[in-house]
Amino acid sequence: MGSLRESLNRFNKQQEKCQSTLTSIAASAAGSKASNRTTTTPAPRAVPASTLSKSPVPAVKFSNDTERLQHINNVRKSPVGAQIKKVIDLLFESRQSFTAEQINEACYVDVKGNKAVFESLAKNPKVNYDGKRFSYKSKHNVRDQKELLKLIRTFPEGIAVADLKDAYPTVMDDLQALKAGRQIWLLSNFDSQEEIAYPNDPRVPIKVDDELKQLFRSIELPRDMLDIERDLQKNGMKPATNTAKRRVMAQNGNILNKPKQKKKKKTEISKRTKLTNAHLPELFRNLNG
Repeated sequence: MGSLRESLNRFNKQQEKCQSTLTSIAASAAGSKASNRTTTTPAPRAVPASTLSKSPVPAVKFSNDTERLQHINNVRKSPVGAQIKKVIDLLFESRQSFTAEQINEACYVDVKGNKAVFESLAKNPKVNYDGKRFSYKSKHNVRDQKELLKLIRTFPEGIAVADLKDAYPTVMDDLQALKAGRQIWLLSNFDSQEEIAYPNDPRVPIKVDDELKQLFRSIELPRDMLDIERDLQKNGMKPATNTAKRRVMAQNGNILNKPKQKKKKKTEISKRTKLTNAHLPELFRNLNG
């Protein structure tokens, strides 16, 4: 047992010695690497103070919006009338007031920089200019259905729908709504076929008896317009048409006889004619006496 313990102690001592040797080797290797790093590391360069103070210059960006720029150029080179129409369309569709700068941003028409465009726009009957802003000017200044009905009632003889179309964007819808509500009548003109708006005055409600309606509808009018015109004349009324004249014109093809052109009389040479070519006597052998 004693010999075994001695051998074990010797083994432990050898292990400790080996461990210390390995530790010293590792420490020396680490020190040599650190010294190599310090010797090989280059010294930092001195940077000028002016370089540090200056901020980096941003990269220059060029616009790629070539198509838009070309469109602006085409608008401004177009005729004055085309530019005026472009502005009026903008004012009509938006129904807002615009300054010259706002018009330029909206439709690229340079009102401020083009004297001809500015003067034509300021004097245009469809444009209202208050010295600063431009706005659309309709024939009748109404803005909604209530004002529209009030306007129509001031025209008992009727007002043309064409004069109301540009009053405001939904005016045609309001006309149909007033017609559906039996507040106005929309009738077509016999001659021009354009619609006329007539007021249906609610203060004068008229109820027609059914028997009277039937009697009115049972009356047969002459089928020939000549007979209708004769009946009107018998009752002291002047017909608006002249069927007899129209039929004669239709038969003749509505072509007036052209005046006959007078034939030009040929001038003949006689002995009394003053001759200027006396040196050519052979031309004047056969002269009329």
